[in-house]
Amino acid sequence: MIIQRCFIGTGPLYCQGRKKVIVLFHRGHEHSGRLQHIVDELAMPDTAFYAWDARGHGQTSGPRGYSPSLARSVQDVDEFVRFAASDSQVGLEEVVVIAQSVGAVMVATWVHDYAPAIRGLVLASPAFKVKLYVPLARPGLALWHRLRGLFFINSYVKGRYLTHDRQRVASFNNDPLITRAIAVNILLDLYKTSERIVSDAAAITLPTQLLISGDDYVVHRQPQIDFYQRLRSPLKELHLLPGFYHDTLGEENRAQAFEKMQSFISRLYANKSQKFDYQHEDRTGPSADRWRLLSGGPVPLSPVDLAYRFMRKAMKLFGAHSAGLHLGMSTGFDSGSFAGLCLSKSTARQ
Repeated sequence: MIIQRCFIGTGPLYCQGRKKVIVLFHRGHEHSGRLQHIVDELAMPDTAFYAWDARGHGQTSGPRGYSPSLARSVQDVDEFVRFAASDSQVGLEEVVVIAQSVGAVMVATWVHDYAPAIRGLVLASPAFKVKLYVPLARPGLALWHRLRGLFFINSYVKGRYLTHDRQRVASFNNDPLITRAIAVNILLDLYKTSERIVSDAAAITLPTQLLISGDDYVVHRQPQIDFYQRLRSPLKELHLLPGFYHDTLGEENRAQAFEKMQSFISRLYANKSQKFDYQHEDRTGPSADRWRLLSGGPVPLSPVDLAYRFMRKAMKLFGAHSAGLHLGMSTGFDSGSFAGLCLSKSTARQ
């Protein structure tokens, strides 16, 4: 990771002392230098803007397109946002995050896993499910990764599939800092993590605006909608932008997207930062619902039910021959009792 740029107005300037902070995260393959137009077009001179080059991108060191894991990159997100707040001398509650594509997935994962108390976020065309046009590409890549280890895949995406803006197309195709390759472990991590975040998006309670490109040839739309519908913030917005390609914030008619972003961000800063009320989560939250469903057991004679029945029979049959299983069955696999008995037996042997 490189702490690359701090913007105010039309250029990089001294950002300390600004009361509003917006942190920008670029798309996959790109870098912070391609985000200057966002700063200019949002036109918020009282706001400090920060942007980075993600690991393996732009001016960072190391192999192009590589990170040890998506989890490590998400940790980078946490460290960078906290740096931006500290550098501007404000609390996290004054920070808004804007992220696109793969950057939006990392930010969504960050707010899910780290639960930061930021003011809100804007996600543009998050890459929850990249379109792989080769049949069985994902299982094939996973198998080859297991057999061969780390390798890199070059992106098939050309500038003309990202935006109708000819200047942006040309700059993308000719930018020497564009990273065409992506490490296979990151691509596979992206799929796995996205599925987890979309399925458990109810855990995200921050104010969120989601911008969806209407003609996106790079990522699928349905996971974006599923993610949005499961969000539990009382303040959330979804906007579908007809005719937009994947580079939502770099499209020819991006003024439509910027108008919606400006309105949403103004609302966030116009009111005091709100904290989600978790007082009744044990009774009315999604985790409580999940607990009640699990407590009722699986559907009778379903594959899951039959698997559990087989497991119970096997444990009873072989439990007598295993000290560990016998101990677990005698304590109901209660972790406290189990650990206490293990400790007492260990002490007795001494």
